Amino acid sequence: MKEYKAGTYILHKGYRPFNPSFINDDIDWKLEELAPLLQDASLWLGKLNSYADLIPNIEFFIKMYATKEATNSNRIEGTRTTFEDAITPIEQIKPELRDDWHEVQNYTQAINYSINRLNDLPLSMRLIKEAHKILLQEVRGEHKTPGEIRKTQNWIGGSSLKDAFFIPPEPNMLPDLLGDIEKFMHNENLQVPEIIRAGIVHYQFETIHPFLDGNGRTGRLLIILYLINTGLLNKPVLYISDFFERNRMSYYDSLAMVKQTHNMTQWLKFFLSGVIETSKNSIKTFDEILKLKKETEEKVTKIGKKAVNGQRLLELLYSQPKVNAQIISKKLGLSIVSVNSLVKTFIEIGILKEKTGMSRNRYYMFEDYINIFR
Repeated sequence: MKEYKAGTYILHKGYRPFNPSFINDDIDWKLEELAPLLQDASLWLGKLNSYADLIPNIEFFIKMYATKEATNSNRIEGTRTTFEDAITPIEQIKPELRDDWHEVQNYTQAINYSINRLNDLPLSMRLIKEAHKILLQEVRGEHKTPGEIRKTQNWIGGSSLKDAFFIPPEPNMLPDLLGDIEKFMHNENLQVPEIIRAGIVHYQFETIHPFLDGNGRTGRLLIILYLINTGLLNKPVLYISDFFERNRMSYYDSLAMVKQTHNMTQWLKFFLSGVIETSKNSIKTFDEILKLKKETEEKVTKIGKKAVNGQRLLELLYSQPKVNAQIISKKLGLSIVSVNSLVKTFIEIGILKEKTGMSRNRYYMFEDYINIFR
């Protein structure tokens, strides 16, 4: 087995881009040092996967998970959108925050699109480029060739190539490097556990930085796509950006250390710790959801003739917990009069709360549910 070398800095036109080594090779990844964390990560990820399979109508809740992942992944990049903003209709978002809001919505759309696309297409750069195009549509990066591998040099930090913190590989290196990632993801002959591969792929993708914009978001999306593609997860219920966002400096430092020391171990330890903590938190969240679901459904069964439509409204609230009368009317096919009566009942039994304090243009929140994801 080969000793891992992260790559080399190459002098080019007065600056020094980093040329990462290929990863699709028989490399010693120091797995013995990772064994305890790998065992725990595999155990907790397996528990989460089994747990999610047992939850009825889990798709209702997955939409909220995706929204939270989108919010946290974009906050790492500096957007100001909160989770509550992300579930708020755009007309209630301040004009100066709407670009950030759109970026979060794009990320959610890219998650859903990419996961569905795995049914037709293997995990590949083609699929990643399609997701990237969605990420940047009609937002600040829309002029930076969405969905296309960069043909010019980019950099991280600093105002130019001369004072950049890090310069990714030259554009002419990208086809071979990205092809190497694809081969690594699908190489069945390599004795590298799938969770470890997910971490290595994320590091390599971030180091290559193949797009002019949106590389961080795309690289984090790649983690969940890889876990689903390999069958470690049957449903998209592990979103690790929350861990990365809360430990942002350690996230950046662990990635940077690989290039400085030629040692992937510290990054993989950080990554596996994230998988463990995120899996545990996801199971806890599902427990809280199921407890709330039971309590609210018991309340709805006691509202008499409104119970049937009440159950339909409750299902809507699981995926859209901030609504107004028009939204409910459109989604459930009910008259505004019926909706207002139903909403009034939901407020009385403690499921919905009206937050605007206005007599018109009211919005209602399933606050107990939102608080679980905050």
